Amino acid sequence: MKKIISASMVFMLIQFTQNLAQISIISAFPNLTFQQPVDIQNAADGSGRLFVLEQEGIISVFQNDKNTTMKKTFLDIRDKVLSGGEQGLLGLAFDPGYKNNGYFYVDYTTSNPRRTVIARYRVSGYADIADSESEQIILEVEQPYTNHNGGQIAFGPDGYLYISLGDGGSGGDPQNHAQNLASLLGKMLRIDVRNYDSGKKYSIPDDNPLKGNSKNYREEIYAWGLRNVWRFSFDGERKLWAADVGQNALEEINIIESGKNYGWRIMEGLTCYNPSSGCDMTGLTLPVWQYGHNSEGGYSITGGYVYAGSDAPELKGKYIYGDFVSGKIWALELTGQTPVNTLLFSTDYSISTFGVDENGELFFAHYSGRIYKFESNTTGSVNDELKLDYKLHQNYPNPFNPSTTISFEVPKHDGDIVALDVYDILGNKISSLIDYEKLTGSNYISFDGSGLTSGVYYYSMSSGNFRDTRMMVLIK
Repeated sequence: MKKIISASMVFMLIQFTQNLAQISIISAFPNLTFQQPVDIQNAADGSGRLFVLEQEGIISVFQNDKNTTMKKTFLDIRDKVLSGGEQGLLGLAFDPGYKNNGYFYVDYTTSNPRRTVIARYRVSGYADIADSESEQIILEVEQPYTNHNGGQIAFGPDGYLYISLGDGGSGGDPQNHAQNLASLLGKMLRIDVRNYDSGKKYSIPDDNPLKGNSKNYREEIYAWGLRNVWRFSFDGERKLWAADVGQNALEEINIIESGKNYGWRIMEGLTCYNPSSGCDMTGLTLPVWQYGHNSEGGYSITGGYVYAGSDAPELKGKYIYGDFVSGKIWALELTGQTPVNTLLFSTDYSISTFGVDENGELFFAHYSGRIYKFESNTTGSVNDELKLDYKLHQNYPNPFNPSTTISFEVPKHDGDIVALDVYDILGNKISSLIDYEKLTGSNYISFDGSGLTSGVYYYSMSSGNFRDTRMMVLIK
């Protein structure tokens, strides 16, 4: 199973990934705390302010300055909001024309009956205070259970409002909402809030995939087969990244496209869910990444953003996301046919949301009340020897049959203890390629998958505080 091969024969075949080890997490606003923060937004109005949603129904506003000591209540709708568990004030989106029209939109749950409300408000005569009496309800969707409400809303590059709705809750989508095109639950919606169709406070964009099929389907649907997309975001290339919270075994990341079916409840991640085997995958779009419910991954994914700031240039172009339960934060890069996923941090934080400021700097919230951001520690030239650090590279070839090569680097001149293991898609360890051996420099390991079935596998390297994971595909 393990074989050391010639470095000179393999070196040119390895595509090296960018070094991400020089990043720190810092407290973004040491003087501010929040009550159960669940969203971070900016108004894109040139003011530089940040807005933080508190789950019980408050939006706070403050200056984006690490020394700021004051926050103000922008909006308080606690009297409307049903909060607790996965319910509450969950999403905020500023109209692209906010600087001129003062409109913003919120997503919250309320009661009697339990439902998700998408509503528009406007700012008052004071920039830091919204008009709490200006609510105009845009859309309401009944929620059969207390969980899986989704909650993110955002304007896309096309100017339309995107809304994520979970499958309605309970467990296993008992009413099969996510596959039912007559239901808005388990979907990504897309609506035009600037124009009204008859009887609505919005219209259906002409290129929505189900436009013209209102007799049998909900035309608001943009994509379906989603379990509970808690957080999604657009990148500079107009890609829509959505992190879908899993059921029993797997968390997943999808690139959402119009008219695509992302599989739930037929599949969970890359595996069959209902039925548990032999499911029909025809027409389904698979996730670009998944991780298991285990010590290597986590239990509740929190979607993030593709980094576009300057404080941590090592993260540029990478999708930064985390896990609410395990506290892990990763960087995912889609390069060629194979994603590259790097563990950045293992934290003790309950990561409830990510957000960006007007400059593209990335923040995240600890559910207990603090906001954090990323900062580079790098000094000097990019070729400085001090930048040398642990690296795990993508295997080559990939896909492979039956063998492939995995390479990695250990920077310590006197060596360090290294483990390299292979896992199946459910997180079960199937091979220990390196069992805590002392190594240094560049290393090349051959993995033989002759005894395995075709499918997706992961390999994970650990040494001290360093841990990194890559995906590889065996095709026979």
